[in-house]
Amino acid sequence: MSVEPSASISLARARAAEAALAVGSFAIGTGEFAAMGFLPSVADGFAVAVPQAGQIISAYALGVVVGAPVFAVLGAKLARRNFLLLLMAIFGVGNIASGFATSFPMLIGLRFLSGLPHGAFFGVASLVAAGMAGPGGRAKAVGRVMLGLTVATLLGTPLATWAGQVLGWRAAFALVGAIGLLGVALSSVFVPHDEPEQGAGPLRELGALRNPQVWLTLGVGAVGFGGMFAVFTYITPTLVHVSGIPLAWVPAVLACFGAGMVLGNIVGPRFADRGLLPTIVGAIAWNAAVLALFSVAVHWAWSAVPFVLLIGTGFAAVPALQTRLMDVGRDAQTLAAALNHSALNIANAFGAWLGGAAISAGYGWASTGWVGALLALAGLAVFAVSVALDKRRGSATATASGAA
Repeated sequence: MSVEPSASISLARARAAEAALAVGSFAIGTGEFAAMGFLPSVADGFAVAVPQAGQIISAYALGVVVGAPVFAVLGAKLARRNFLLLLMAIFGVGNIASGFATSFPMLIGLRFLSGLPHGAFFGVASLVAAGMAGPGGRAKAVGRVMLGLTVATLLGTPLATWAGQVLGWRAAFALVGAIGLLGVALSSVFVPHDEPEQGAGPLRELGALRNPQVWLTLGVGAVGFGGMFAVFTYITPTLVHVSGIPLAWVPAVLACFGAGMVLGNIVGPRFADRGLLPTIVGAIAWNAAVLALFSVAVHWAWSAVPFVLLIGTGFAAVPALQTRLMDVGRDAQTLAAALNHSALNIANAFGAWLGGAAISAGYGWASTGWVGALLALAGLAVFAVSVALDKRRGSATATASGAA
C-alpha cells in the first residue's frame, strides 16, 4: 500500500478524505442510475424510440466492464491519489460533455467514455481508504466510501431524474458532471499525497488474472448478485401488477430499496471487520432467503414494501467482497479491486436476462424472486469453492513447513 501509514494520518484527516471520496462515489452512483428516469426526454431530443435510447444505459455499463481492467493496468505506475483525481476528472468531463452531445451516436460514445473510470475509481478509492484505516477497520472504511453510492440511490438519482424531467436531460448530465468535479476538488485537498508503489506496473497487475482466487471472488459477485438485479429490474411492473400498488406510489417504494442499501452498507462492514469470510457467507445466505420470501410477500402490498427494503440490505456483501478482492489480489490489488464493479455489472445484465426469461416463460412477475434466490445460492457455492481452495493451500503450506 503506497498511501502514508495509517498511524501518521489523524482520524479527522482520514474521515475528511473518505468523505471526499464518497462525493465521487455519490456522483458515479447518481450518473449510473439517473438516466433510466429521463430516457423519454433523450428519445424525444434525438427523435429515436425509447428502447433505442436505452442504448446509452448499455453503453455506460459496457464502459464500466471494459474500463476497470484497462485503467487499472494503465494506471499501475501512478500514485493512487493522482490516479483517483484523473479517474474522477474523466467521469466529470464525460458527463458534462454528454449534455452537449449533438447527435445520438455521439451521446452513446460519451456515455461509454463516462463509464470507463467507474470500476477503477471504486477499486483505487477502496484501497486508499483501507490503507488509511489500518487492518482493524478496512471494511468499514470501504463502506464509508461506498456510502456515497448507496445514498445516490436514495437522494442523488431522484434529484437527477427530476432535473432531467423538468430542466431537460442535458441539465441532468451537467449536474452529475458538476458533482463529479466537486469530488475532484475535495479529493485534491483532503486525500493524502502518496508515492507510486515500488515495483508496480502493468505486468504485475495483470498477474492478478493468474490467481484463481481473484476469479472465484469475482464469480461470487457476478453470479450471486445477479439475484438482486433479477428482481430489481422488473420491480415496477411486479409492484403494480402483483402487489396492487398504484404506479404513482412506486417511486416512494423504490426509495425503500435505497434506504435498505444504505442500511446494508452501514451494518455489513461492521461485521466484515470482525470476520470477513463469515460475513460474506451470511450476507449471501441472507440475500437468498429474502429473495425467495419476496416471491411470496410480493402478493400483498403491506408485505411487499418492507421486503423491497430488505432486498436493498443485500448490498452488505459488496464492501466485504471488495475487501476480499484486496486480500486475494496480493501485489496486484488495483486490478483485482477494480474488477469488482465489472463483476457487478455482469451480474446486472445476467440477472436481468434470467429474470426476463422466467417472466417470458409464463412463471409470472413474482418468479424473479425465486430466480434471484437460486442465483444467490449459486454465488454461495462459488464462494464455498474459494474457501475450500484457501484451506487446501493452507494445509499444503503447513505440511511443507513441517517437512522442512
